[in-house]
Amino acid sequence: MSAFLLGTAIFILATVAVALARILRGPADADRMMAAQLLGTGGVAALLIVGVVIGEDSVLNVALTIALLAAFASVTFFKVTTGGASGEADEEGQP
Repeated sequence: MSAFLLGTAIFILATVAVALARILRGPADADRMMAAQLLGTGGVAALLIVGVVIGEDSVLNVALTIALLAAFASVTFFKVTTGGASGEADEEGQP
């Protein structure tokens, strides 16, 4: 069973390598961000599988931390590309 899981992790990492090519040649920033999110998701999936195979809890903690950071990266990208529009009032009280 562990050989199957390791094979699955290697397959996931191979598909993530294809996403790296997309990051480099993406025509728009949004395309690059989506490819980076795919890279993060694939990396987290591979780490979770490897963590289960080797039975090491610290690998699972690292994978979950990377997933949390990826969520923050998406929110930050959205804020930067939309000009920080959040519906809140600015310093002068204007919405």
